[in-house]
Amino acid sequence: MARKDSNRQDSTSRDWDESDVRVRARKSGSRPRTKERPAHEDAVTGRIVTVDRGRYTAVLDEDTAQERIVVAVRAKELRRRPVVAGDLVGLVGDVSGAPDTLARLVRIEERSTVLRRSADDDDPVERVVVANADQLVVVVAAANPEPRTGFIDRSLVAAYDAGIEPLLCITKTDLRDPAELVSHYTALELPVLVSGPAPGAAPGDGTLPLDPGLVEALRERLDGHVSVLLGHSGVGKSTLVNALTGADRATGGVNAVTGRGRHTSSSALALKVEGASPGSWIIDTPGIRSFGLAHVDHDRIVEAFDELAEAIAGCPKGCRHTETSPGCALDAWVAEGRAGAAGPSRLASLRRLLGAGARAGELRDEKELGVS
Repeated sequence: MARKDSNRQDSTSRDWDESDVRVRARKSGSRPRTKERPAHEDAVTGRIVTVDRGRYTAVLDEDTAQERIVVAVRAKELRRRPVVAGDLVGLVGDVSGAPDTLARLVRIEERSTVLRRSADDDDPVERVVVANADQLVVVVAAANPEPRTGFIDRSLVAAYDAGIEPLLCITKTDLRDPAELVSHYTALELPVLVSGPAPGAAPGDGTLPLDPGLVEALRERLDGHVSVLLGHSGVGKSTLVNALTGADRATGGVNAVTGRGRHTSSSALALKVEGASPGSWIIDTPGIRSFGLAHVDHDRIVEAFDELAEAIAGCPKGCRHTETSPGCALDAWVAEGRAGAAGPSRLASLRRLLGAGARAGELRDEKELGVS
């Protein structure tokens, strides 16, 4: 018994040191995390030309002898911030552009403009379409598919809200005289280009490539700009892009049953405009079925209608500018002809946009030309 007690005494009286300490590892890792992030001062700047399944394609040293295409992956610190065509980004790692190499995208530079849309007018989630564009080319067909003034108006509102200058381009004028559509926007300072079929094309076949003279007129408008093309599928966006850039974007027709175009572009793609000055880019976007304006403030929508915006100074405070708003000055303004011949239809279009978010299904009932 004495010996047993002696052993107990020896074990309790020994000297302990740090080697005897056992510390359980932290569940999140043994090293504490820090909010500090590397500055990546060695990052080189590139322009994103397309995004595809987590791979970001950028052009570096553009318009120099060292110009090259680099494919990159996003750094974790960027989290879920969207990177889109037109973005200027910082890249590190292997930026040689050699086959089977990947750089790392670590920074999105400050954007000069951002073109946004939402899926519909009551969707709170905004989607970035392109970045750093200074010109929006809204492409519609005179027919097949039918031009939708509601879509044009939405595009103009988004452009003005983003600080981007709009331009309207009308294709397939061999199928229908675009005069009525053009007259709808006469009161606006909106440049309009009419694009017809190639010389010698049979009337009504909608044949493209385009008249070279008209292509050159559009090329002149694009010179020195970063322009984004926006339009429904089947209106000829990709054909225009091919003619202006020498690319070979797939083109498609229009479904004979639904009257809607078939999607031929699955992602936005930035291309250089051939024969233009350095810095001239055109961004082709996938054909879209809807262009929601949930992200645009109510007053900003009104301001986009130049021929009507001045009238709201005479509206009572808090006026919603609807058909039932008491004392709304827009009705008298239009009745006096101060908004031009297209004033009544333009006012109707404005009021549809203002009320679209409050009425289910309004986006699906966009006005087609000549349809109330």
